[in-house]
Amino acid sequence: MASTETITISKSEYESMKWQISDLARQLAHLKRIIYRAKSEKFIPSDPAQGSLFEVEPVAVEEKTRQQVSYTREVSKEKKQPLRLELPAHLERVEEVIEPADLPQGVKKIGEVVTEVLEFKAGKFFVRRIIRPKYLISTTDEQTEIRVAELPSLPIPKGNAAASLIAWILVSKFVDHLPFYRQRQMFKRQQVELPESTLGGWFSAGCHLLDPMYEALKKRLLETDYLMADESPMPVQTKDKPGATHRGYQWVYYDPVRRMVLFDYRQSRGREGPRQMLKDFKRYLQTDGYTVYDNLKSKEEMTLLACMAHARRKFDQAKDNDRARAEQALKMFAELYQVEQQARDQQMNHHQRQLLREELSVPLLNRIEQWLQQNLGQVAPGSGIGKAIRYTLQLWPRLRSYTQDGRFEMDNNLIENSIRPLALGRKNYLFAGSHKAAQHVAIMYSLLATCKLNDIEPWAWLKDTLTKLPDYPANRLHELLPGYQG
Repeated sequence: MASTETITISKSEYESMKWQISDLARQLAHLKRIIYRAKSEKFIPSDPAQGSLFEVEPVAVEEKTRQQVSYTREVSKEKKQPLRLELPAHLERVEEVIEPADLPQGVKKIGEVVTEVLEFKAGKFFVRRIIRPKYLISTTDEQTEIRVAELPSLPIPKGNAAASLIAWILVSKFVDHLPFYRQRQMFKRQQVELPESTLGGWFSAGCHLLDPMYEALKKRLLETDYLMADESPMPVQTKDKPGATHRGYQWVYYDPVRRMVLFDYRQSRGREGPRQMLKDFKRYLQTDGYTVYDNLKSKEEMTLLACMAHARRKFDQAKDNDRARAEQALKMFAELYQVEQQARDQQMNHHQRQLLREELSVPLLNRIEQWLQQNLGQVAPGSGIGKAIRYTLQLWPRLRSYTQDGRFEMDNNLIENSIRPLALGRKNYLFAGSHKAAQHVAIMYSLLATCKLNDIEPWAWLKDTLTKLPDYPANRLHELLPGYQG
């Protein structure tokens, strides 16, 4: 039989222990809420869009009907709502009259066709009234016809959202990282009530419209001979994992010379993604040390370059293990980066930068390699400094390859900067609503990040592109890409 022991503590100690137990219980409850996604403003039960990046088919609603089986029960029937809605009467109307071409003399106007689309400009809603007068025309054979001008192409056929508004919704989501419920709150302050289904429908339609632009960007980007590549995780909600998320990946490909970036969503981090994307790519690919990039192509077709920043980071992490050696290495890395800074400060072109590297960087790289070889046998292989040295030596031929061409960068910092908006977006909407939604993310981040790289205002570019897309020749879509110069 177990014995019991009585321990006497003071009242103050008892109260302290009681408070600690209560605080631990509170922390546990908070962690449970995070796990099950009931987290502050990131999840609002009354707003199904919050907590999810977006659903691919937000216009679908449930309509309950009665169906006779062996008994009467309620069943769900999916019904598609149209994308049109009654536009608020209080908004300013700006009229635009479009007359039919080649009207004969003496025709009689018998009415007009009015189409209203909701416009958005500089944070202000207004309604553009497109007025197309109708004319009754008598023909030579004593017949009559009614003539009216054609309606200009709209981004959403038979919809009443203008390109300016769709562009604003997309930019708010992917540049300003505003979930739909916050956008709705902003619109409501201007007395414009937009249903969740309508906002989601316009959003999905905008992404669908831009899909050909994404393909044009992909084709143009893969025509280069120098790319950077990296990947970043993205949680995705799937039907096969209720209450959980799938860990997908956004693979990112960056052309630093022509300033283009492409996001490619894949459901895994395996080699199949880059293998499919780069099947026709040849020459130079710069990556971190992730082994999936090894042997993607034969050495004759592809040369791999490594990222100097990743190697430097290993030594920075090793300072707690062997500060003296780590700081020696970091000092030599700093000298390499000083050469690159000198090239930037003097605004050197690619040829000038290559000559500078041959003069200053190559001797420094030789000295670093000699130091790495000398210290390799003097440190424990499993130590922090040992791992840093082995990692760097293993990738050393790739690490120093940047000196072969003035176009090449020392590291992948430029592509990591392109990925940063993805990380910011994850903090706001937590996850994508489906695999298709994650690909929509890839489309939008690709185009908008390319805008940023070329100092192009994203809303203005999107508005112009969405206006032109319906009528633009398919074989010339690349002309609409951000920063296109022929």
